[in-house]
Amino acid sequence: MMLALTAGAQSAATKRTATKTVTKTATKTATNTSAQARKVLDKTAAVVGNASGATASFSMSGKYGKSSGTISIKGNKFAAHTNQGIVWYDGKTQWTYVKDNDEVNVTNPSEAERQAMNPYQFITLYKSGFNMAMKTVGNNYQVHLTAQNKKRTIQEMYILINKSSYKPSQVKMRQSNGWTTINISNFRNAKLSDAMFRFNSKDYPNAEIIDLR
Repeated sequence: MMLALTAGAQSAATKRTATKTVTKTATKTATNTSAQARKVLDKTAAVVGNASGATASFSMSGKYGKSSGTISIKGNKFAAHTNQGIVWYDGKTQWTYVKDNDEVNVTNPSEAERQAMNPYQFITLYKSGFNMAMKTVGNNYQVHLTAQNKKRTIQEMYILINKSSYKPSQVKMRQSNGWTTINISNFRNAKLSDAMFRFNSKDYPNAEIIDLR
């Protein structure tokens, strides 16, 4: 009887040791993956966040409907041109010109609204408040971000990044009411002035300006 109890105790101890080993290995693997994901995003941010600016083409589908066009970025500023209108963001204020109504809506957009119009917004978002994981998909890295705060507007993101150029080709983000997918192409560096990221009323003399801030 004593031998059986001893064997049982040894078996339980062995299982606990094995469980701890598996847990430590899983934690170490997750930590390594997170560190690798951050390195990839750091390199991507360096490529995309060119101090002089950059331009690209994009197409979007999801919560905000479907649209496509071109975007210019410089730091946290952007200007997006689509068939429906133009969006300017100078780092604080956003102006949205709606062609059909000949009106300009002025807002202070949320991070999700900025991400929806600027697929490169993630190059600043990932630096705080997200857990990271990564895997290889063909010739790309797929970085997975999940928000640490469940009340955050953007809860989850998948970013597809070319392994050679570190240029992103797709960004998918999840909010409480669903997913938005943004495909990106034709990225190129450019020298852009700060003025192009602000709305100039002289260029739209007849537009009605609606301040929603």
